[in-house]
Amino acid sequence: MYLRTTKRKNRDGSVVEYFQLAHNERHPETKKPIAQIIHNFGRTDELDREELIRLCRSIARVCGVQVVDPLDEKDMNVGFPRDLKLIGTRELGTVLVIEALWERLGIGKIIHEICKRKGLAAPYERALYAMTANRLCEPSSKLGVWERWMTKAYLPSCEDVKLEHLYAAMDHLYEHAAEIEKHVFFQTANLFNLAVDVVFYDTTTAEFSIDEEDETRRYGRSKIGTWSPQVVVALAVTREGFPVRCWVLPGNTTDVTTIARVKADLRDWELGRVMFVADAGMNSAENREELARACGKYLLATRMASVKEIREEVLSRSGRYTTIRDNLQAREVIIGDGERRRRYIVCYNPKEAHRQLEHRAAAIEYLEKELERHRDRSATAQWAIELLASKRYGRYLAITKGNKARIDYGKVREYAKYDGKWVLETNDDSISLEDAACGYKGLMVIERCFRSLKSTQIKLTPIFHWTSQRIEAHVRICVLALLIERVAEHACGKSWAQIRDTLETLQATEFRTKSFQFFRRNEVSHQVAAILKSLDISMPKAILRIDNLN
Repeated sequence: MYLRTTKRKNRDGSVVEYFQLAHNERHPETKKPIAQIIHNFGRTDELDREELIRLCRSIARVCGVQVVDPLDEKDMNVGFPRDLKLIGTRELGTVLVIEALWERLGIGKIIHEICKRKGLAAPYERALYAMTANRLCEPSSKLGVWERWMTKAYLPSCEDVKLEHLYAAMDHLYEHAAEIEKHVFFQTANLFNLAVDVVFYDTTTAEFSIDEEDETRRYGRSKIGTWSPQVVVALAVTREGFPVRCWVLPGNTTDVTTIARVKADLRDWELGRVMFVADAGMNSAENREELARACGKYLLATRMASVKEIREEVLSRSGRYTTIRDNLQAREVIIGDGERRRRYIVCYNPKEAHRQLEHRAAAIEYLEKELERHRDRSATAQWAIELLASKRYGRYLAITKGNKARIDYGKVREYAKYDGKWVLETNDDSISLEDAACGYKGLMVIERCFRSLKSTQIKLTPIFHWTSQRIEAHVRICVLALLIERVAEHACGKSWAQIRDTLETLQATEFRTKSFQFFRRNEVSHQVAAILKSLDISMPKAILRIDNLN
């Protein structure tokens, strides 16, 4: 007599496992053992394990033996089975949170619905989840996801995912991107009661190493100023930094030419308005005209030090600042009238001004000591060349007619005028002073999103795909990861790096005997518990899974 497991595959591709009490009888003719079912215990995922343990202990008492449950802390003093082996640990905390948010944001639901509608039985939803989770844990190539990372993370629902499913799922995502994006965004907006009255928009670039251009990977000017083969990634976000939608465009696409398409794509989303918010690199007379034609309204940063009108007419005007929030003040300046009318918003952060003052004072103190130490002060000396080339120190130095290095205190006073300030220009008279000031903060949020996408967390590049469809799908997977990251950060009040570092302490440990395999989580720290509580995620059971190996 023995306990055995049987499996049944459903039409939708899911597998259900059952526990049965059986014994073997020999066939009268073939003499081969045949399993005879004595009792069905039911589905393994619905089984009351404690009831089974009680049954085992009851049988043991009759037989005069002792049952030791190696998974029960009360039996720890009795000892483990002699053949119990510790196989290793897997990442649990991060994937637990990512999967919970994946479901809460409706990502899994909409992908399942599309697959069902198309009659697709392959585990594409699980494949997309695995690739998305990987960007937030240990960004890898798709081959790396399947070969290495999926074996290091506790992903029981992804056991049927094969390498070919990852690539096929990317094609599936590309085909249904618009439907998935719209569903997920409005699910997010409803969950968090987002005020989608303004959507902020900006672009970045992702570079490649290729021999020849194609329809997507084209030579263009990158955001760091290099001329390289690339694609342009455009992203629209809410003021809270939640991604709304993304676009992948040819590498030679200029920012201003994307606006018309973006506005058209978002028109049927019933959003309040789309305002183009960009940094000073976009602010030129030609670009302003193009922006006005394409999207109507814009909010642009300005180059305070290099634009004469800003220096002499905007910053020099006196006026009272209005306190918008802590460490943010603003005032409005109108220059000209009629067609020459320009509306500027001068913003001021007292805390940042103090930080810049201290930073500059430390730089000047260092320069004074260096100049005192090198009495000849020759501008051709190695120490002087290094200081003149330095971004931090060179701005405060000048060279005399005698080719000597000196501190230009006039420059020091000039830079002090800009401490804690930034100036915005807008053609939208309906936007309030507060919304305009906070609007540029929205650009800072989107810039942070791009930093996370490209370098700090998700690491969009390098991109190992070469077809335009796969490149776009990869970008969209990264944006899904960004959404989950921003939701977690919004709920916890911490950066994803901090959240991940804490969650990595929650591990699943695999044990095996000759008869069974099981996964047990380690103790949950107070820090992990606090994060799970902030995200409204239930504590995982101590015993995560038990598999009969017979």
